[in-house]
Amino acid sequence: MSSELHQSEPEQSVSALVTQATQQMSQLVRDEMRLAQAELTQKGRRFGKGGGLFGAAGLFAALALQALVATAIITLGLVLPWWASALVVTAVLVIIAAALAALGAKNISRAAPPAPRQTIDSIKADVAEIKERAHR
Repeated sequence: MSSELHQSEPEQSVSALVTQATQQMSQLVRDEMRLAQAELTQKGRRFGKGGGLFGAAGLFAALALQALVATAIITLGLVLPWWASALVVTAVLVIIAAALAALGAKNISRAAPPAPRQTIDSIKADVAEIKERAHR
């Protein structure tokens, strides 16, 4: 009977360790999911606020640009025919628009993908810690 007792104690401790490890892994996964959700929510709010501010800035910039275009056409109209002054201003605006579009595309490509970097780094650290403990 004493040999049965000695065999069941290690089995219980291994079983308890496996149960504890499983619970800790489940908790870790839940915590990482909550962290990812919080990080993405925060980024989403920032994108939304930034987008709204860019929209308002764009509206005022468009109004200012219209006034500037009218001023440029009128000013060039003093030395050139009206149609020629309008054509010159239009060509300049097309060149500026093309340059801005190229810069915008470059910036957008650098911003993608909007991944939760903090969570990804945290998960990598967790996996490294688990591998290290498993090798001990």
